[in-house]
Amino acid sequence: MTDTAEPTDPTRSPISGVDVDRVSSWLADNVDGAIAPFSFQPITGGHSNLTMTVTGNDGRRFVLRRPPLGHVLASAHDMEREHRIVSGLRDSDVPVPPIGGLCLDEAVNGTPFYVMEFVDGHVLRDAEASAAALDEASRANASRSLVDTMAKIHSVDLESAGLDQLGRHEGYIARQLKRWYSQWNQGKTRDLAAVDRVHDRLIERIPEQGPATIVHGDYRLDNCMVDDRGDVVAVLDWEICTLGDPLADLGLLQVYWTGPNDDHSAWTGSATNPIGFWDRAQLADRYAEVTGRDLSQLDFYVAFAYWKLACILEGVYSRYLGGALGEQDPASLDAFKVQVDNAAASAERRLEQLG
Repeated sequence: MTDTAEPTDPTRSPISGVDVDRVSSWLADNVDGAIAPFSFQPITGGHSNLTMTVTGNDGRRFVLRRPPLGHVLASAHDMEREHRIVSGLRDSDVPVPPIGGLCLDEAVNGTPFYVMEFVDGHVLRDAEASAAALDEASRANASRSLVDTMAKIHSVDLESAGLDQLGRHEGYIARQLKRWYSQWNQGKTRDLAAVDRVHDRLIERIPEQGPATIVHGDYRLDNCMVDDRGDVVAVLDWEICTLGDPLADLGLLQVYWTGPNDDHSAWTGSATNPIGFWDRAQLADRYAEVTGRDLSQLDFYVAFAYWKLACILEGVYSRYLGGALGEQDPASLDAFKVQVDNAAASAERRLEQLG
């Protein structure tokens, strides 16, 4: 796994978010193959749930996930639910890390957490990482594999996976608009009229939903791991997964993705910029090819995705200002505020183009 910090000696330095002694005891007692003592290595890059590599005395590695520090919103950081999703997918065609265990006893670490087996691969968060890890042919393959893996997510048999009761099947977009608008109003740091206007216009234009599928809710390249060929070997970060309209995932991927020939997005991630990666239109064409779904309303889902991105990033910005992931200089967080503004403006422009 790439994008990590140096290991920390648990006997000398505490890890933010981990009671080293109690978590170590729990790991040794509850996770097969986990041998104490353990070192804990924070995995950087995320802005929500905290993730860290745990290395046992024999060198075997695991990954621990827990909610972020400080105030959190709604059920997005429900470890038991996320554990249930990943466990349900382990026998499907969707690549997910094997589960090691779930701890619901808050006496151990102050909050529930779960443990997965370590998967070796690349998490590509920027252009430099993508260019270094993958050659041009592998970048093209990563583009294809990302879309094909998303199609696999959307084709999971819900009953066989034990996930048919994960959420309501109908009215996904309406439910999402209600949820994220509520979270916007709970966590916003200032008024932003564009968010309100887009919310109201989206409600008026919701397309008819087909059969419900699993919807990842935050599907993008850096929420997956790829091998040296670019094949997706694990899909990560299932914290806001639910059931609903699969085209919402495709719309969000269009926002998160900026290929070599694409216009800039409100999302500033650069991982898909290098030559070899596909452009957004190629992603959509591949999805239509492998799923047979009608993409005539894709522009609506892209507008919704920009609006949702504004709500998500405002929540991140608000938590950072509140010190959820450590003390920060407020001026250093201005980039989040700018992204929120740009995402809301992009959503409004996309809706204006729809008429």
